[in-house]
Amino acid sequence: MRTGIATVCLSGTLKEKMQACAIAGFDGIEIFEQDLVTSPLSPEDVRKMAADLGLTLDLYQPFRDFDGVTEDVLAANLRRADAKFRLMSRLGMDTILVCSNVATATIDDDGLRAKQLAALAELAGDHGVKVAYEALAWGKYVNDYEHAHRLVEMVDHPNLGTCLDSFHILSRDWDTAPIEDFNPDKIFFVQVADAPKLSMDVLSWSRHYRVFPGEGQFELAKFMGHVVRAGYTGPVSLEVFNDVFRQSDVERTAVDAMRSLIWLEEQSAKWLEANAASVSNGSAADGGAGAKAAGRRRYPMELATLPQVAEPAGFNFAEVKAADTAALETVLGQLGFEFNGRHRTKDVQLWTMGHARVIINEQAPGIGDGSPAPAIAALGFDVDSPVIASARAQQLKAPVVPRKSQANEEVFQGFAAPDSTEIFLCQGSPDGTAAWTREFGGGLEVPSGARTAVIDHVNLAQPWQHFDEAVLFYTSALALEPQPYAEVASPSGLVRSQIMQTSDRAVRLVLNLAPLLQQDGTRHKTYQEHIAFAVDDLVATARAARDRGLDFLQIPANYYEDLDARFGLDPDFLATLQDLNLLYDRDADGEFLHFYTATVGSVFFEMVERRGSYDGYGAPNAPVRHAVQYDHLHQLTN
Repeated sequence: MRTGIATVCLSGTLKEKMQACAIAGFDGIEIFEQDLVTSPLSPEDVRKMAADLGLTLDLYQPFRDFDGVTEDVLAANLRRADAKFRLMSRLGMDTILVCSNVATATIDDDGLRAKQLAALAELAGDHGVKVAYEALAWGKYVNDYEHAHRLVEMVDHPNLGTCLDSFHILSRDWDTAPIEDFNPDKIFFVQVADAPKLSMDVLSWSRHYRVFPGEGQFELAKFMGHVVRAGYTGPVSLEVFNDVFRQSDVERTAVDAMRSLIWLEEQSAKWLEANAASVSNGSAADGGAGAKAAGRRRYPMELATLPQVAEPAGFNFAEVKAADTAALETVLGQLGFEFNGRHRTKDVQLWTMGHARVIINEQAPGIGDGSPAPAIAALGFDVDSPVIASARAQQLKAPVVPRKSQANEEVFQGFAAPDSTEIFLCQGSPDGTAAWTREFGGGLEVPSGARTAVIDHVNLAQPWQHFDEAVLFYTSALALEPQPYAEVASPSGLVRSQIMQTSDRAVRLVLNLAPLLQQDGTRHKTYQEHIAFAVDDLVATARAARDRGLDFLQIPANYYEDLDARFGLDPDFLATLQDLNLLYDRDADGEFLHFYTATVGSVFFEMVERRGSYDGYGAPNAPVRHAVQYDHLHQLTN
């Protein structure tokens, strides 16, 4: 599949955008007219630069408000088109995007539109240019891609075809199956964009909220499957209007964009395989036998796939990094974790409670590095084949994170997530043990607490400009499934929360949009994140932790009054909850008890107990936690 991207997707100058696209590995680009108009580069400079970077110039866009106009407006439009075609010749480009008329159309007549498009196609032919006609979802008279295609067929000119844009099609809930019956020679260009499902006017939706494939809710694999079946072989290009992307680092956004196309290519191949029967059975247009032949003929576009991996079997470890580890050691000991000693060659400690493992990385601050406070630095996941899973992540543009190992030490396959959290892939074992723990020794004896503890979930805060990128990353690289996101009230505003998990809930990752007041622009994490551990008896765990002097997050008395009003709990049980600063939730499937520690640096810990089949995270209690932590943070900064 040939990959492309419109320069409008990225921040920066045209030169910076082109360089970023080349670095990310795109085959070609669409040049958005405004990027060229505002650039000091001449068309000849752009042409040479593209050639030097190995980029093809696939589409010039947009040419607006052409069809359905009076004769005098048509004459002006043809003059304007002639100037653009001459410009394209200087750029070495042969395809232009023409949008259905939004502003100047005054005549709703397909015959007239076809006549005017024929005049444009004839002029384009004189310049060696192809016109890709696109139905805008908000077009005045033409807003349906099938309508646009009918006009192309009416004109029947070799220099006029159609552009299929997933946003304009899927935002209107148009059926994409008819694409398969299009003459592939008349599909001049394909643009893709994803988007969250929103209730708003389609123009505003399009201009501000498009995202890269895999970061929204459109059925893009199905759309692309129909395009491939039609026999299209040209570029598949991203056209994403997004306020955040156009403010973010250009190279990073380009890499995220390329990852999304790699993911889409794989998902489209899977869709085609899963729906192969619908082709072999034929269609109403072709008939059964004809459709079989057409099905074989309509797969000239080759779709690459990635190394296939199963979802992670569970968390192997969580790592917290700090220059001063004393506070972390104290909190873990108070929770009931055992200290299993230091690594024999690295400055790291191992703390365990049952199968829950926490590594403390004794980071020595470098020059100009300051003294970074404790923060979540890495997560380890149990996978069937770390090497294969790592290869998949690398093909998805995940930067490799090597970890030095000496003889007879475990070699971890690692890569970095968008928020800089390091992800390590570990060879899982049926009994939940980890061979690498033998590299630690000389531990101290402390009370063991709940021996059956496991890591229940990890909550990672994401910078606002990389939230969508993180969702795609964990979906594509780790096979985690995003759940419907929620918004949680906090004193700093609504916090968007996105749950990513495996089908069996063995891995639960919660991505929260970091409040702006907790982002200081440095390369160190300053926003709060946490690791949650599940135990069998939370009340006993909390009592033991209190006896060891644990500093609990202090829950206000008003919460327990509200809890009693909502659930009518047994008075003794309610008193126990309040005495231990425990929070509680209940649904039709079970109960959930949990408590939080005070924050150390930017990290805190949560202990949970799931009763019955409760599958949530105590969402009604989240505003309480946010409010208490906000108040504590506010006191520290004043």
